[in-house]
Amino acid sequence: MKPSVIVYTSTGCPHCHKVKEQLQSWGVPYEERNVSESAEYFEQLQQRKIFGTPATLIGDKIVLGFQPAKMMSLLGLDEAGKSETEAEGSKSEARNETDERSANGASSSEASERSIFRQADQAALNEVYDFVAIGGGPAGASAAVYAARAKLKTLVIDKAPTAGTLAITHKIANYPGVRKQLTGLELLTEMQLQAKDFGAEFIRTNVLEVDFSDPEIKKLRVPEGTIKAKSVFIAVGAKAPSAKIKGEEQFAGRGVSYCSTCDAAFFEGKSVVVAGDNEEAVQEAETLAKYCKEVKLLIPGTGIKGQTQLSDLEAKPNVTVYRNHRIKEIAGDQSVERVVILDAERREQTWPADGVFLYLAGMKPGTDFLKNQVRRDEEGYVIVDEQLRTNVDGVFAGGDARKTPVKQAVLSAADGCLAALGAEQYVNRRAKMRPQYV
Repeated sequence: MKPSVIVYTSTGCPHCHKVKEQLQSWGVPYEERNVSESAEYFEQLQQRKIFGTPATLIGDKIVLGFQPAKMMSLLGLDEAGKSETEAEGSKSEARNETDERSANGASSSEASERSIFRQADQAALNEVYDFVAIGGGPAGASAAVYAARAKLKTLVIDKAPTAGTLAITHKIANYPGVRKQLTGLELLTEMQLQAKDFGAEFIRTNVLEVDFSDPEIKKLRVPEGTIKAKSVFIAVGAKAPSAKIKGEEQFAGRGVSYCSTCDAAFFEGKSVVVAGDNEEAVQEAETLAKYCKEVKLLIPGTGIKGQTQLSDLEAKPNVTVYRNHRIKEIAGDQSVERVVILDAERREQTWPADGVFLYLAGMKPGTDFLKNQVRRDEEGYVIVDEQLRTNVDGVFAGGDARKTPVKQAVLSAADGCLAALGAEQYVNRRAKMRPQYV
């Protein structure tokens, strides 16, 4: 008998969405308890010394955050997400479930993602695509819109369609032409659906390595075989370095958080530390200031990256900004109780704290699979010219795969447009790019 599953969520929490989506993909029933809507559920988590969502109760075990491997183990599932007794016939059941969702006009992001992406099949391996985008984020999705609209046979490859930077962004309010506030996943899904409407294909798989030695056909090796393309757009995202602060993993969900929208209410009237040097850190500190008795913003360097101003934040009576301060350790008993700080003179200080919100910079482009097939700089960013062309004819790069002054979805989308128009020029051997005005 499967253990009962309860998922504690909060409104607007992207990681909560990922937990629910994962359970649904496995066919595991669960009870959702939204702590933003119920004081009772909120208290249930606090009694367990849990100060963040998602928190998934599987039987008598708790899983904090999005940890699919741990969830799978506690549920007794195999790598395909099925128990041994359910393994037979699971593929046909999954197809039937997807067909049923499509027939019913399912509009949720879970159903949309299932309807957009398919597994890499023999048809994809047999095809020679005009244009392949590696990465389904704003750069790859935008490129797919323009490439497919230009009548190029277009494919987008993504190993984790709902795990990119935009997909897990909980609030987008500044994307041009979109006046309503929406989640990053909602915006990204609309981009992908638009590309699919024009004929682009989307598959979920992982590009292991590339071979650009043939001037006519580029080869992308995936676990299922080899994808072939006349032109390629490298649109992979970036990821944070793997190094963690001492105590960070231990207290994740027990005082360590990465999302004020999800968890600010848990810290009402308490003292928190925010660490980061980017716009997100400033915005999150402003949100937390509405709830917390005290907010300390620690900036590792001398200032914030980008154009964000600190003046409004510094004017708040319950906020203090510390420059050249870093967190060395997060400590406590069952939950966060204190942080060890290195101040501007590199001296250790221990501060009491009820919570720590981390928005530390240091993203690294996920381009290691390219090896020496295209030129990259010392940080791993692909080197391109003003038209996003690499040193290999027919291969382009953009979005987080190239170095830009700031990281914004609109810049990545613009890169996708330029790369697709360049690919259309290359594939059709045109003298100039052909713009799409209408």
